[in-house]
Amino acid sequence: MPLNHLIRDGDNPDITEERQKATFSTEELAIEIYGEPLAQRRREISAEVLKRPELLDDCPHVFLDRTTKVENSMKKTVAVMEKGSEICDFTSREELGHLVCEVFGDDGFPLSIHFVMFLPAIQGQADDEQAEQWIPRAMRLEFIGTYAQTELGHGTNLRALETTATYDKRTQEFILHTPTVSAYKWWPGNLGKTANYVIANAQLYIDGKSHGPHNFLVQIRDENTHQPMPGITVGDIGPKFGLNTNDNGFLRFDHVRIPRRNMLMRHSKVSADGVYSPPVHPKLSYGAMIFVRATMIRMLAHVVLKAATIAIRYSCVRRQGEIKTGNGEVKILEYQTQQHRLFTALARGFAYRLVGDEVKNLYEKIAEEVKHGNVEQLADLHALLSGMKSIVSYDSGKAIEQCRMACGGHGYSHASGIPEMYAVEIAGCTYEGENMVMLQQQARYLVKGIHRLAHGEELSTMLQYLANTSNNKFRIGESGVDLENALILALEYIARSTIERVTARLDSLQNKGLSAENAWNENAVELTRASRTHTRLWIARCFRDRVHRIENHAIRSALTDILELFLTYEVVDMSQYLYQGGYANSDQVAQVKDAMYKLLEKIRPNAVSYVDAYEVSDTELRSVLGRRDGNVYDNLLKWAKSNPLNRTEVLPAVEKHLMPMMLAAKSKL
Repeated sequence: MPLNHLIRDGDNPDITEERQKATFSTEELAIEIYGEPLAQRRREISAEVLKRPELLDDCPHVFLDRTTKVENSMKKTVAVMEKGSEICDFTSREELGHLVCEVFGDDGFPLSIHFVMFLPAIQGQADDEQAEQWIPRAMRLEFIGTYAQTELGHGTNLRALETTATYDKRTQEFILHTPTVSAYKWWPGNLGKTANYVIANAQLYIDGKSHGPHNFLVQIRDENTHQPMPGITVGDIGPKFGLNTNDNGFLRFDHVRIPRRNMLMRHSKVSADGVYSPPVHPKLSYGAMIFVRATMIRMLAHVVLKAATIAIRYSCVRRQGEIKTGNGEVKILEYQTQQHRLFTALARGFAYRLVGDEVKNLYEKIAEEVKHGNVEQLADLHALLSGMKSIVSYDSGKAIEQCRMACGGHGYSHASGIPEMYAVEIAGCTYEGENMVMLQQQARYLVKGIHRLAHGEELSTMLQYLANTSNNKFRIGESGVDLENALILALEYIARSTIERVTARLDSLQNKGLSAENAWNENAVELTRASRTHTRLWIARCFRDRVHRIENHAIRSALTDILELFLTYEVVDMSQYLYQGGYANSDQVAQVKDAMYKLLEKIRPNAVSYVDAYEVSDTELRSVLGRRDGNVYDNLLKWAKSNPLNRTEVLPAVEKHLMPMMLAAKSKL
């Protein structure tokens, strides 16, 4: 029996040939990724969606105008909520998430922010009484909520948000107000036309004193008519680079009054007489953002692995050029340049997916500790997620773009599915914190670590490698040296030395009289580099530990190849840092490159089976190039013919404008 479970009669012979090369069971790898019950349930959910026309698109999504997209999405949302429980377990975030991906693809689910940010914000920040009042109604979808933080003039810098919430002791109400145009809430997903409640982030004022940004539950539309409430101006911000089914919106408050108990009060409190009680930790109010950053890693990895699925499958059915003259055109995946592009993207996708599981587990563990008053690891988590969010969103964008370009001209077509994936993924570089700001937030944590080390203070587990000064020589090439360990130590050296150098320069400038703020700004680029090296090290170590825990020998061996490619690529990509301090020489870096190229050859026979094991259905993939059966060209033509422009032989616009011009030109002869 073939090890690849996706072989079918009628498939393109080239892709069947690839699947027959598998050296591991794709079903067993799927179980390692998703867990045994979920792997099977995903297949069942995918199959069930195909049986229900109300959950499928009548024509390719990209051919619809924006208004039709939004209407189609809302119609399918109702079908999912009415019939979805027959398909999946709504209490399972994994099963429901898979159903949503099958039905809506990448472009947007009208309830996404309701479930991903609005509800988690209430669950994490509302006190017990508030949670009991609001959560059941939100879960039953009696109303739809979103999270309104970003403003037209401010995003990442929460302290500078302009929306105000002023407490009126006389009426025991907060007055929400938008004092300037730049204070308009801008960008919240599902705000424009969908939501009727928001969690609004606003500056809390009591007796003229500001207590910083806090979260408030505000009704913005009538529950029965959906008309805006008095004092509310709300609408859609217009078309975007991607995610155009999502009604990202704007919002203005004109002295809108809400009850005192509409401030989320698990961590911060305002009593009836206006006494303010601050949280035990300042970052507790950022719970919703931290949750999203924790879940983003797997979301971004999912898009990378979908793009890799498309590009790798297509590269096995596309033939172009000859490697050896006279032997005929070859599959483009035979070219080393194609392998280097796609297998490194594949490696990053698997790394981020498996590390994303670890991050999710870490978040849940620390979140549970916070509920019981233990906030010791909150700073570590915040710093880690700041770096992870930035690195994974940026490097995932590069990986997806490489997959698109690897598909040649057809990759530029929406038929490939990749342009929309890129547009969706790259938004992650700015939402939930702009990447450069996120890296500098983590850099402050790293600089403090160096200072604590200098004072003999204990370091957190994540920073203990900073004390490993004995790691001062690259061991690659020495007899008996383990490749993985040598590469991890190289990444450790890169991170430690980079953080040490920039901290030393910061301290030197301040010792010379420069203010802390100016010294920081003069080192900002190097500080972001330090954050990148630290985060890449953490990902590499976490990925290695995850792979080493796999009990199935064949699957561990298959993922070890991916792991080692990931490590060699990361070290080569940052090799310039290895020369600083004499840690490595050019011959050693050349050995790492040679190891990377050998890994490309080793991975090549299993390339299709790796992406098949990730198991993204054709329904979710929405790609002609990445079809499971590999029958690309006939279906590209079919896709093009479904274009609404081809419904008539002569467009009315041609008759109206171009034909008169051409006929007039003839009459002048």
